[in-house]
Amino acid sequence: MADQTKLDELARLRGEVARLESEVASAGDSSAWAPKTYYTTYHILAGMILGFIGASTSLMFNIVGSVMMGLHPLELIRIYLTFPMGEAALTINSGFVLASGCCLYLGTGMFGGIPFHIILSKYFANASGPKRFVVATVMGVGVWLINYYGIIAWLQPMLIDGNWIIEKVPVLVAVMTHLVFAWTLLLVDQWGRFEPPAAVARNL
Repeated sequence: MADQTKLDELARLRGEVARLESEVASAGDSSAWAPKTYYTTYHILAGMILGFIGASTSLMFNIVGSVMMGLHPLELIRIYLTFPMGEAALTINSGFVLASGCCLYLGTGMFGGIPFHIILSKYFANASGPKRFVVATVMGVGVWLINYYGIIAWLQPMLIDGNWIIEKVPVLVAVMTHLVFAWTLLLVDQWGRFEPPAAVARNL
């Protein structure tokens, strides 16, 4: 009878060990938390970071272009600052104000990078290179049209009684500014892709 009790206790302990081992194994599985569908929150944050990169590239493009044309390096920032400051922004030489304008430009790019990255990573993740290039180009031109002629063209005159952005930014410069942003987002899109740990392990 005593031997049977010991055997029952041993069987119970073995079952408890098996249960604990199973729990430890589950807790140690780094892929258990990973979402099974598109990880939207992650890609929103990734889009902001990539948008900052795209805006930085776009800003550098404008600085180099302005210098080559004999203009102030931050001429585009001056023009954009006419939105809150009016015509006085066109003669600004204050480093602090221009730096603030650059931060505003980069911050706008961060939020602009969200829809670009989500569209490229969710709907065109496996599309061919040429197709993705066309999509990015169309989005870049589309954002330019919406920003300039869907918003700024009527909002700036209504608020500040002037339309300096539309009048002083050449169409080609405006389009290329948005295209450089879009093409940069296309180039760095892979940097923001989420891959579950299990998928990474399979690829090793």
